[in-house]
Amino acid sequence: MPLPPLPVRRLVLAPAVVLLGFVLLSILPLWLLITLAAMSMVPGRLRLPRVLWMMIFYILWDAAALLALLGLWIASGFGWRIRSPGFQRAHYALAGAFLRVLFNQARWVLRLRIRTVGDGSSAGFLRDPNPPERPLIVACRHAGPGDSFILVHTLINRAHRETRIVLKDTLQWDPAIDVMLNRLPNRFIAPAPPTGPAPADRLADQVGQLARGLDGDDAFVIFPEGGNFTPDRRLRRIDRLREDGASALADRASAMRNVMAPRTGGLFAALDAAPHADVVFVGHTGLDRMLTVADIWRELPMDKQIVMHGWHVRAEDVPPTDQARRRWLYDWFATIDDWIEENRPREDAV
Repeated sequence: MPLPPLPVRRLVLAPAVVLLGFVLLSILPLWLLITLAAMSMVPGRLRLPRVLWMMIFYILWDAAALLALLGLWIASGFGWRIRSPGFQRAHYALAGAFLRVLFNQARWVLRLRIRTVGDGSSAGFLRDPNPPERPLIVACRHAGPGDSFILVHTLINRAHRETRIVLKDTLQWDPAIDVMLNRLPNRFIAPAPPTGPAPADRLADQVGQLARGLDGDDAFVIFPEGGNFTPDRRLRRIDRLREDGASALADRASAMRNVMAPRTGGLFAALDAAPHADVVFVGHTGLDRMLTVADIWRELPMDKQIVMHGWHVRAEDVPPTDQARRRWLYDWFATIDDWIEENRPREDAV
């Protein structure tokens, strides 16, 4: 479904979500809201009350975020100073606060726990001193619902980083995400038009522009696989490599069972635009079996632990040429693949 134009998203979708939030508060008696919240937190699966409560909570969360964003817009002089450093920091603080609220609910209602591991005693993207000394380019595995939310929550609220994210444009269907992330330095990637630059060139140009000027407390987030992992997508990616004559890379991708062959254009453009940035590769487990809506329904309530592993690479250890970087990137994705195989939740442990 094509994304609605900006005026429709701002003047129709966003007010509709706020109105829906007020309607829910007015038609659902307080005792029902309290009962749903309480039922979702008691032992046992109780799938329907948990899902219903999280749906209601997310709508209210979205509506509250939109009202807070409206307040910032008014305070900035009706948008006049919305891009100023002070209001950019205010938006990051607001994003961090709302993500904390969302994950506090997920922790209680869905029994979701997030654990970070990696270099030393903590994950690679958390080990820098505070304040950080270098910007980060964070290249993450993409699999399961909400993994981008979990990563950004960790970077903002635990690593104290200001994120710049490469995202799919369809995420702008969510009004709060649309308004918040379009006010911050992020890039929504739309499908390539039938004419014009090749998709890879177009993506690289946009990513390179976004990665320029990274500061010491910035984290540039990209998902080199280009989409959520599925077995079919993995096989199609391998076939595409063979069609393009990259048989050696296709063989390496065939040996990786838990990740797709990474695309190089966007990540390499970021490395070229920010050669002073360290790189962190991130793998995670806990969402692996939720590939379809039916999978998500079956797995809820989640009662899961999401484990994120970060591998920190210093800027001076990044290869200088594209050919060497390609081997380096596939080496790291092979490392992520091996780690996932060793650490994924087993059927009998769920």
